[in-house]
Amino acid sequence: MSASELQDFDIELQLLIDAIYLKYHYDFRGYAQASLRRRMRAALLRFNCSSLSQLQDRVLREPAMLTAMMDFLTVQVSDMFRDPAYYQALRRHVVPMLRTYPSLKIWIAGCSTGEEAYSMAILLREEGLLDRTLIYATDINGQALQKAEAGIYDLDRIAGFTENHRRSGGSSSLSDYYMAAYGRAVFDKSLRRNIVFSDHSLATDSVFAEVQLVSCRNVLIYFNRSLQDRAIGLFRDALCRKGFLGIGAKESLRFSDHSNDFVDVDREYRLYQKKDRAGDGL
Repeated sequence: MSASELQDFDIELQLLIDAIYLKYHYDFRGYAQASLRRRMRAALLRFNCSSLSQLQDRVLREPAMLTAMMDFLTVQVSDMFRDPAYYQALRRHVVPMLRTYPSLKIWIAGCSTGEEAYSMAILLREEGLLDRTLIYATDINGQALQKAEAGIYDLDRIAGFTENHRRSGGSSSLSDYYMAAYGRAVFDKSLRRNIVFSDHSLATDSVFAEVQLVSCRNVLIYFNRSLQDRAIGLFRDALCRKGFLGIGAKESLRFSDHSNDFVDVDREYRLYQKKDRAGDGL
């Protein structure tokens, strides 16, 4: 793509994102440009459109198109116990503090199709904490939330989930938590009783609860700097005094406007703790 063609593409991309915001109130204006370019090129092929202007016309005139487009506007890549060492770090640094609370609220932001939410529920059950915990699992993709709430995954993914669970320090067998039938694994409804799946946008919505832990992994990398700061500000405001924040392996608070509101708990595995009001951190 020539420089001129790239400029035209970016103009059309901006118009498409603005149109979605103005008509449907989904705000992707703060998403990273390079990532949006890649995903919209894939959308052009999927919907057999020759240009983003043609795609925009369809999105504006065919309401069902927005639902189909959400899988391209949002990134739905997840695994159970993804990056197992992160969950080991949670068990080591965060779980002992969580035990001190009579009741717990945890926010999984950008939960996609639910793998991280179920991972957290299983970890908490193994640690004896699930019965006193409410997990808020949020995303802006309605179809992803429906899949998450169903808790059904292809059976060919279970071997990878099982290995991740073992490496995360799991004290039980992952097979204790699902039933296999017809090529699918259906996770136990008892896990879902402690999870609330809900629509929430880090770009436009506000804090909805005080929580002891926010886990938002591999989401911030798709935001520009301004939207990253907004999201981290939401997490700070949602966290109780000395609450914990976990982010993705390729993400950092280092350049955020809110970096001074947190102290490192485990820098390697991106775990942070909110400073208390006196600023003494841990």
